[in-house]
Amino acid sequence: MSEYPEIDGRAFRNVLGQFCTGITVITTFGADEAPIGFACQSFAALSLDPPLVLFCPGKASRSWAAIEERGRFAVNVLAEEQRELCARFGSREQDKFAGAAWHRSSLELPVLDDALATIECSVDRVVDGGDHWIVIGRVLSLAEVGESGRPLLFYRGQYSAIEPDKTVPAPWRADLEHFLTTTTLDTWL
Repeated sequence: MSEYPEIDGRAFRNVLGQFCTGITVITTFGADEAPIGFACQSFAALSLDPPLVLFCPGKASRSWAAIEERGRFAVNVLAEEQRELCARFGSREQDKFAGAAWHRSSLELPVLDDALATIECSVDRVVDGGDHWIVIGRVLSLAEVGESGRPLLFYRGQYSAIEPDKTVPAPWRADLEHFLTTTTLDTWL
């Protein structure tokens, strides 16, 4: 008997689907210099000092294999009007960049033109995470570039967005800098 209970995969997805996430597209260039990438909702900020982020690709991901080989990647934070782009990068299509507006950044990474923000990183560490890898990236460059200011979200297995009348700043917004940088025993970020 295992010391851990067996968790039903569908129940796991349903329960975790209650947590709303943003959607990103992680990109790099392959060995043939063709741009590649994939839609990723398992992305998060990790550390302010040093500046680190993380994302979690599946172990069988072809895009991850290219990112690992290249050692660098760009995170493109999608805007709510980029659902079709997200669907393309979430598919098994060979040329996911076909028809997408993008450019080569000064750090030699493919960056989507209309993303809300881009974060360019080098691979710092890779940790085993079950059927995924946990990739920790060292931030090299970042920018807010999109105009809509509204993120594409994923919730309960569907795309979602922020409702215009529900964008009320959190009461601690004025103390956000302190909140994010305080290191106490109960720090969660």
